[in-house]
Amino acid sequence: MKKKKKTLLINTLIYFIIFSVVLLLFLWIFQILSLNTLYKISRTKELNKAVISLTKEYDSKDFQDAFDEISINNDVCIEVIDKGVLAYVSKSPDRKCLTRKNIDIYRFETEFIENDESLKRAEIINPNFNNETLVIGKKLDDETFLFVNTSLVPLDTSIEMLKNQFIYIAIIILLMAAVVSYFISKQLSIPIARINEKAKRLGKKDYSTTFEENTNILELDELGSTLNETVRELSKTDELRRELMANVSHDLKTPLTLIRAYAEAAKDIDAGKKKKRDEDLNIIIDETSRLTLLVNDILELSRLEANVEELVLEPFNLRELIDTIIKKFDILKNDGFVFEVECPDIVMINSSRKKLEQVVYNLINNAINYTGDDKKVIIRVKLVNDAVRVEVIDTGAGIAPEELGLIWDKYYKIDKQRKRNKYGTGLGLSIVKSTLIALNYAYGVESQLGAGTTFYFEIK
Repeated sequence: MKKKKKTLLINTLIYFIIFSVVLLLFLWIFQILSLNTLYKISRTKELNKAVISLTKEYDSKDFQDAFDEISINNDVCIEVIDKGVLAYVSKSPDRKCLTRKNIDIYRFETEFIENDESLKRAEIINPNFNNETLVIGKKLDDETFLFVNTSLVPLDTSIEMLKNQFIYIAIIILLMAAVVSYFISKQLSIPIARINEKAKRLGKKDYSTTFEENTNILELDELGSTLNETVRELSKTDELRRELMANVSHDLKTPLTLIRAYAEAAKDIDAGKKKKRDEDLNIIIDETSRLTLLVNDILELSRLEANVEELVLEPFNLRELIDTIIKKFDILKNDGFVFEVECPDIVMINSSRKKLEQVVYNLINNAINYTGDDKKVIIRVKLVNDAVRVEVIDTGAGIAPEELGLIWDKYYKIDKQRKRNKYGTGLGLSIVKSTLIALNYAYGVESQLGAGTTFYFEIK
């Protein structure tokens, strides 16, 4: 059975009540159960300090006045016995102190003097008030002994009063915890509920949804900002998907129509019209090849974006690779295309030969589509900042600055111009981008309107 989850309000209330109960428990332990112990420790420290002060003042001529002041300020009773005679007694008849009239205090003082001890502490019950009295004996010199005692006031009445107060305090704290948790949970749950509601709309592909970024809660503002960025990316992805479907459909429809038309025409041609039939069949073959190329590019792009293909790096001569790629375009030289290669004879690199061949091929193919009337394409290789920089340059009309960041998108140029490329499928630059990212190579494009375009990447 699935466990039912609690709301933010309930969770906040539970945590605040638990915190309050723990806090009250500590108060109960330290203020009520331990009050007598803490009081005794405090009075013991005060008595020790009084003894230290009395010891210092004893050497002064008017020590009796100083002793009286210490006795009053510290609420202690003082006796000084010199050569067996009571030399000083503090004026403290109202402090519930013990004097030598008490058999226990007399025995303590007598044993202390007879044993010639330096310092001794004891706890004696005061029979007059039935409470504890702390006593300290200290030897001042060979024949002089100091005795200081203080009565511990019974705290039973105070503790009982604190217990009664504690009940009211506990009730007030628990009520305050409930109220505070309610308002805090409301402050948190309202923006979270709005985020949840908008996230549901986003799940239904409503990309007009915007999330709040001014809730006065840093984490929620950051979440809203992240979700807004996600909406923008999802919107772009969805738009790209629609464009891709439209353009792929467009690219598939035209060759399929041509294949069907020329296939039917070839079927109806008389056997004697061999030349016409061969022309139609050649068109069918060309369009079929184009369809194969398009499907292969789509599959290649899918593999790159899914990152399922392992890169195999190997050393090879980049110049040799470029020459091999240029030979694939030899047929275009008949149409007037010129390919200039500016590269040393030997440029050894360590990379994926297969992927790099695809990158250079696609960049050259792109340059062929958009170069100028001179039909010139330049492939330049040079060393820049300890990296091999490969440039593919065309002499075409160039690219507007606002479009430079968009040309790597699938079918971007086809969508803008509403025409098919003369050569290629329109996915070349997307494949180049994904491949260079997989190889972790820096890449980019530089262009000036009317002055051509340079695509480049750098091999580490």
